[in-house]
Amino acid sequence: MIIVIGASSFIGVYTVEELLKQNCKVLVTGRNNEFREHYEALGVKYVNLDLRNKEDFKQLPTEGVKGVILLAGLLPANAPVNLDETENAADYFEINTIGTINVLEYCKVNNIKRVISTASYADVFNSWNKERPLTEDEPRGFKYVGDHAVYVMSKNAASDVMEYYNQQHGMSNVVFRLPPVYGVGPHGSLFINGTYVKSGLQIFIDNATNGEDIVIFGDKDLSRDVVYVKDVAHAFYLAMMSDKTSGLYNMTSGKSVTLQKQAEVIAKLFATKRVSEIKYRPEVKNNTPSYIFSIDKAKKDFGFVPQYSDFQVMMNDYKKDLDSNKFKELFNY
Repeated sequence: MIIVIGASSFIGVYTVEELLKQNCKVLVTGRNNEFREHYEALGVKYVNLDLRNKEDFKQLPTEGVKGVILLAGLLPANAPVNLDETENAADYFEINTIGTINVLEYCKVNNIKRVISTASYADVFNSWNKERPLTEDEPRGFKYVGDHAVYVMSKNAASDVMEYYNQQHGMSNVVFRLPPVYGVGPHGSLFINGTYVKSGLQIFIDNATNGEDIVIFGDKDLSRDVVYVKDVAHAFYLAMMSDKTSGLYNMTSGKSVTLQKQAEVIAKLFATKRVSEIKYRPEVKNNTPSYIFSIDKAKKDFGFVPQYSDFQVMMNDYKKDLDSNKFKELFNY
């Protein structure tokens, strides 16, 4: 059995779908009953669990568990907190760090050898560049301001504790370092420093659908290494099944796509009446630099080869799922 903690998340829903496709027995958890009906209809047991409450872990099985996929946590995108008015640093550490320790303790006591969790690609923000793919050996360097700062610290601390349990207690825990994960779900809008705004991808899609101009701010050749949710979901399965898997892995496409390419693909793919014209505003700064990561370690240790690394292929599947209203009843996108 594989336990997915945080199965009411965007990545969680796709991961459970993939595990079931691979004929795995799955148990899932969520903080409330919002997704219970969905999972029980699939024959998957659903347990209410709060990472912060040690007593909740007594509901989980003590035998026959191969590993735990930990996707629950507090993310800036879901936190309506203006840091000029309120500080939520303690919440990040209580949920993301102490919560991870509670999961690890449950596993240690019950001889479960593997937890797979996630970390932010912003932990190496200071090294982001266009030309050199960053490996897992890149030293940490991140911003100490903004809504992602304490989030990154809390996830770094959680990752360090997972490695501590590897070395101290003989576990084989895994951390996936994730960039933006694309896929149909609830992330068309998100909180940035407490303000709820539409994502850049969603703006491109909406403008293309409405036949409006797509505007690229800053450098049109700025490039980013994004990953598709179905590739991430399959990676969880592969990593869980491999005896070699342990430690930190870049979980990206291993390829970069420019803003220009994204705009061109989306303009044509989502056009209804007319193909949007692409306009440029180079004088308006884009706050996210270029970045690319190496996925050689994941390829070597558990055979990870993303099927949707080409942006055109990724967005073709994205639109197919969008048109079929995939998971719309869950996420109301």
